[in-house]
Amino acid sequence: MKVSVIILNWNGAEMLRRYLPSVNRSLRSLQDRFAARPASPEGFCELIVADNGSTDESQAVVSEFQDVRWVAFDQNYGFAGGYNRIINQVDSEYVVLLNSDVEVTEHWLEPLITYLDEHPDVAAVQPKILSWLSKEKGDQPVLFEYAGACGGYMDQLGYPYCRGRLFSTVEADAGQYNTNTDIFWASGACLCVRTNIYKELGGLDAGFFAHQEEIDLCWRMNSRGYKLACVPSSVVYHLGGGALNYEHPRKTFLNFRNNLLMLYKNLPCCRLLPTLLIRFPMDYAAAFHFLVTGKGANAWAVVKARIDFLKKIRLYRPIRQENIRLATVKQIPTICKKSLIIGYYLLGQHHFKDFHTAHE
Repeated sequence: MKVSVIILNWNGAEMLRRYLPSVNRSLRSLQDRFAARPASPEGFCELIVADNGSTDESQAVVSEFQDVRWVAFDQNYGFAGGYNRIINQVDSEYVVLLNSDVEVTEHWLEPLITYLDEHPDVAAVQPKILSWLSKEKGDQPVLFEYAGACGGYMDQLGYPYCRGRLFSTVEADAGQYNTNTDIFWASGACLCVRTNIYKELGGLDAGFFAHQEEIDLCWRMNSRGYKLACVPSSVVYHLGGGALNYEHPRKTFLNFRNNLLMLYKNLPCCRLLPTLLIRFPMDYAAAFHFLVTGKGANAWAVVKARIDFLKKIRLYRPIRQENIRLATVKQIPTICKKSLIIGYYLLGQHHFKDFHTAHE
């Protein structure tokens, strides 16, 4: 099998009803095109829905699609644990991690596969990810989607940002990022990765449960000499916030806690302590901002995230030691050497071209 497209589901029957048809239709068309070619691989692509212990009508929805394989887990293993379990069961050359709230375009998959075929040093790619809500509203041009936009980067303190999105400022897609480019992280909303490298690096960190685990995995890829890229000729539309609303306190907790764990796991020794010391007041400033804006539950989530991070340091110490030992790249070029906080809030750099290109 050339590629397995995997949708991880948890009580997402409504999402599957809305978005699964476009994915199934595109893969059937792709399979038909490759089956007609001489010496084409048997079974070029497959579509799998892996279910994290749903209690809704998800299985009944998937059963309406005869070409879709249903794999059920006994409980909710989270985004990371669920994907690790199902990917360990496939032997395709490539695997696509696809959110259940993504609508794909007809030829979304071919550019991703072609790019990986032609660039053996690239471990993973993502498409251009646009906002499904913006498209449905009829926006012209359509907005980028928050979770990944047109490829992800990270600043020196561990704050992620994208071509097309800095913090809450999301740009409209006017073709300004239509070039293939190397990136630091590819979005888990639609992540196409070499299966052998995914398994070689241990997959997603199941301890994260959900949020920023794909950035952590991409950091390991970068530090061990692999590249990642965005291929904007591939386009998908992402609803976003399908499992948790963007302002849900649980999401706040996971984002802050996992970001700190990611820094601890991957930062070189010379940068770890200075970075964590700077992040301490910055995180509590974020908590204070939540508090004064009437989001007390989110403020408490930030505090709990830092407490839980400190509790988990001992558990993650051997993982950090292994990551540092196996790292072959000392300075990753797609990590910005400046502060996104300073650029965004003090210098007014609210767009990617204003912040990132000013520091290249």
